[in-house]
Amino acid sequence: MSVPDRAENVRVTTLDNGLRVVSEMMPGLATVSMGIWSGAGSRHERAEEQGLAHLLEHMAFKGTSRRSALQIAEEIEAVGGEVNAETNTEYTAYYARTLGPDMPLAVDILTDILADPAYDATELKREKDVILQEIGAYEDTPDEVVFDMVMETAFAGAPIGRRILGTPKTVRAQNPKTMRGFMNRTYRLPSMVVSAAGAIDHESLIQEVGSRLSVFSTDTAPAPESALYTGGDSRRVKSLEQAHLVFGFRAPSWRDPDHYAMHVFSNLLGGGMSSRLFQEVREKRGLCYEIYSFFSPFSDSGFFAIYGGTGEAQLPDYTPLVLDTLTEATKSVTPAEVARAKAQMKMSLLTALESPGRRAEQMARHMLAYGRVLPRGEMVSMIDAITVDDVCRVASASLTAPPTVAAIGPIKPLIDVDAMAARIGAPLPSAG
Repeated sequence: MSVPDRAENVRVTTLDNGLRVVSEMMPGLATVSMGIWSGAGSRHERAEEQGLAHLLEHMAFKGTSRRSALQIAEEIEAVGGEVNAETNTEYTAYYARTLGPDMPLAVDILTDILADPAYDATELKREKDVILQEIGAYEDTPDEVVFDMVMETAFAGAPIGRRILGTPKTVRAQNPKTMRGFMNRTYRLPSMVVSAAGAIDHESLIQEVGSRLSVFSTDTAPAPESALYTGGDSRRVKSLEQAHLVFGFRAPSWRDPDHYAMHVFSNLLGGGMSSRLFQEVREKRGLCYEIYSFFSPFSDSGFFAIYGGTGEAQLPDYTPLVLDTLTEATKSVTPAEVARAKAQMKMSLLTALESPGRRAEQMARHMLAYGRVLPRGEMVSMIDAITVDDVCRVASASLTAPPTVAAIGPIKPLIDVDAMAARIGAPLPSAG
């Protein structure tokens, strides 16, 4: 499959202070999506800081010495633009979308909220209350809670497994001193990227960014604690209509070339209506409404898992069928399945790259991960090169570590994790 790279439109500049600026001019667009990505997320928090990265994101738009929270909103919306932010396990992003000529305003606002946050006491109290409500709403959503449960169990005791939102106790404990301390320790220019795509001129972007972020250190940020996969079992019996279940397994990091093959396996196992799990568990047996698999690669580890929701009466049939479908798939992947999964991956990849917002995000993530933007053609070539043997090998390797189980709801009939491990031929989780 031949894919034009348009590499001539991707520009990367490293400023003297270590900050990297990357952009892609996308002809025919009138808008620009740009943002500032910091390689500091929830896994960079200390135990007493849980939820701090997310709180910082919330507080970013609550005022600076130059602008109130209302002024930030009014200024960007006066030009029809929008600003937002997100906190991830390994990074935090602050981004904006405007018409091309209004890009300088977007840069000014985003650099202002990062370099000169006010951390007003009244706003901080209010935003803590908002996050506590967010945590409460999250706890009322079992099909969300189960994903936090599985990460906490899979990476027991490691920061990467902690909840991004934090806990009510740790959120309440934060103050301007702890917020500034976290930013000073983790927001360092060598691990920050300014990325933009759309109606953008690279030289103009560099001039606008200039030295606006010079308040941040040019030193390298401390590395986060390693993501040590352990596996394990976490269950919460609760009166619900459905049991929500996640079966998880160790997987490659995104620095491992095998992560492309793992994506293919996840796709063919549970990535769509033609996938094995959907066909075997839902279509043929009617044991659930929703079932899918997913793969989450991190910088030094990865996690592959299967999610499904089923009734208590169906659990005795559901669990063995899911596990047997998984183990059978690791041994009998077909060329047609691999070809279909690769086609879906390429379609998803290339469709996403047609959006300036998604493109800016991808370039920033590539710069943080690889120090360069991977050309489209290179990514497609790596997907095309995946073989049936690659997929079986990588999938089988995921079963050489203890499994992880997280379950919430009417789950008393659910077999224990040792029995699950035995059924798929995986090691037992450590009793410790």
